[in-house]
Amino acid sequence: MRNILNSLRISRTGQMGLLAIKRRMKDYAEVGMRLFWQRFGIFAAASALAAAYYDPWVALFCYALIWGSELYDYKVFKDILAWDDKSPLQARRFLFRIFLSTFFSAVVICVFSISIAVQQGHTTHFMPLFILFSAAVFASMNNHQLVPVLALRLFIYLVAIFFIVTRDIWVVRPPLESELWLQFFIALFVMIFVFECARIFLNFYQTKLRHIEALEREHEKTKIAYKAKSEFLSVVSHELRTPLTSIKASLDLMNAGMLGPVPKQMQTGLDLAQRNSHRLAALINDLLDLQKIDTGRMEFDFHPIDLGRVAREAVEEIRAYAEKFGVSVEFEDHDTEAHVLGDEERIKQVILNLLSNAAKFSGTADTVSVRLERQGPNVRLSVIDRGVGLPDGAHEKVFDAFSQMDSSDQRKAEGTGLGMNISKKIMEAHGGKIDFESREGTGSTFYIELARQDSPYERNPPVAAQ
Repeated sequence: MRNILNSLRISRTGQMGLLAIKRRMKDYAEVGMRLFWQRFGIFAAASALAAAYYDPWVALFCYALIWGSELYDYKVFKDILAWDDKSPLQARRFLFRIFLSTFFSAVVICVFSISIAVQQGHTTHFMPLFILFSAAVFASMNNHQLVPVLALRLFIYLVAIFFIVTRDIWVVRPPLESELWLQFFIALFVMIFVFECARIFLNFYQTKLRHIEALEREHEKTKIAYKAKSEFLSVVSHELRTPLTSIKASLDLMNAGMLGPVPKQMQTGLDLAQRNSHRLAALINDLLDLQKIDTGRMEFDFHPIDLGRVAREAVEEIRAYAEKFGVSVEFEDHDTEAHVLGDEERIKQVILNLLSNAAKFSGTADTVSVRLERQGPNVRLSVIDRGVGLPDGAHEKVFDAFSQMDSSDQRKAEGTGLGMNISKKIMEAHGGKIDFESREGTGSTFYIELARQDSPYERNPPVAAQ
């Protein structure tokens, strides 16, 4: 036993390593737990047959021993599945317990089978050999996670099988044409089959482990690349923001005449520079928001807010922007109780994004409506436009980052495609919902839903998504 444990020495430079051993032991325990009641049925049936045809007291005694070993196995499996540290010492202890439980359960099954063979006398032993062969095949199919453990179990079964088939030959000394010799040769063939089964299932398992390890390596590379991307995005965005703020402020002062009159021949270029500085500032803010949300660093200030008031303020703020597209925005009168728990600035950010999208994709002289209504325990705020609508199958693309329904160079609506993705993540952080209903050519209704303040949600503020 000690030699086997030494062969599974756990260290950073060991062949398998702690993580590999831990994974194999957890796989072994998981299979053992899953097959617990299946083994119960098999042992119960075998014990009942032995009790009916042979000595019932011997059968009952062996059944009690089997269940003692099964209960010990169950405790070992449960402890392994609950194991969450990385202690090599604890791994050694679990390995020792697995070997101990394997030895005990295999010996008990062999004692049960040999007791039946002894009661049968000197004859062919179909039942005890069938029990041992079945146990060997069962082990080959389900205990291949730990090869030394499987080898120990199969070795014990092999000893029992050859004890049964050679005992009668040794005592009776039958001629070669006797069925006792035939039983011996069949046992040889069956054991070869058992070892082949063990080899095949072991190869399947090792192939699966190799695939899992390859996926984990790729996942680690992806995490490293994602972290590098996030850090690069954060640094670049902050570095761009500082000079852009100065440029934008200077352009605003020039356009406002604070630095003196602007020559007419410069006004067009100045207006263009100011518009694009605003666009670039909005892009940088979106990138920073996306980076904060993805890394779990965006802070939310949750408190009771009047969603109707926030929506009215957003409508007033968006009017000037909508007028550039020839679109009017109206807030429908309502008497709905609209107090929710949330971060007011972030909720307004979501509403402004819905309104700006509705204005961009509406036709000239169209009206965008904002509606507030109850939906069961929630409050729904809808932004309704009469624009081009969205085609079927657009749902995923609408909420993807850097996605535009029209990604051509001639698209009407400018932007990065980050707004809806950020809005979705903000709503998820609030425990709320954002979605839309649309038919191509007839307009769209985008809406958000939040729990009313008088719901249990008030007493359990949402936690920002990490």
